[in-house]
Amino acid sequence: MEEKIRLLEEEINKLRQDKEDREAALPRHSIRPHQMIAIEDLEEEIKRKEALLQSLKDNHGETNR
Repeated sequence: MEEKIRLLEEEINKLRQDKEDREAALPRHSIRPHQMIAIEDLEEEIKRKEALLQSLKDNHGETNR
């Protein structure tokens, strides 16, 4: 279980870095819709994985009691 948690945390960190990189690469003007959609998709994936991580941590805490 701890390995799953660690791997999920790594995935979240990579997604956050990818999102930051994409945001930094946005032009000041003329942002294209596909650029914003890609960032929004990353945000959704981060939220989904964070919820899964929290669930794993909650369940892991219950089994260690």
